Amino acid sequence: MRLTTRELSFTAVMAALANVLAMASIGLTRVGQIGLDFSNLAIIIGGIYGGPFLGFVIGLLGGVAPGLMFGPLGGLGWLGLFGLTFGKSLTGLTVGYVARMLDVPRKTGVRSMVSVLISYLPESIFTIYFFLSLVPLLLGPAPWLSFAWVMSITAKSWIETVIIAVFIAALMRNAGFIHLMLNLLGSDLAHDEKNH
Repeated sequence: MRLTTRELSFTAVMAALANVLAMASIGLTRVGQIGLDFSNLAIIIGGIYGGPFLGFVIGLLGGVAPGLMFGPLGGLGWLGLFGLTFGKSLTGLTVGYVARMLDVPRKTGVRSMVSVLISYLPESIFTIYFFLSLVPLLLGPAPWLSFAWVMSITAKSWIETVIIAVFIAALMRNAGFIHLMLNLLGSDLAHDEKNH
């Protein structure tokens, strides 16, 4: 698949924004191996407007900062970098498909919120599998890792996702934001929007 210059620029900007959001939110709230991470805001916006492939790439690149902070700089080593980047790429990929199915770039409100919530399911399932299966298998027992801890991480992540869903629904009610996203990509949807 060959990407246009606009798609490459959009991907780079959204991935950079995801990493900045991660560093700011995790840096301000981190306690041990738990911290708020709002990088999915940029990843989800990227997937909604860029589609599944760009969403996947934005998630992969946008997960680098949280992957490093909880991985090599945290208690998960390089496995954390793999786990967080892969999980976020699943969200970007899924939101790209779900947004297309629900026609989210042209609709606002409930559809955008539903697409965000549905799109987080694969990452949520992968995160539970990652911590309960892969981490003990590849890193051995960790004193902080327990079923209760994994459930608290899962609950925290769903709270973040609900906040992100509400924020995106509010953003997508703003015609200026929608036109900015569509124009950044040079999307055909931008021309369709002008005709409505």
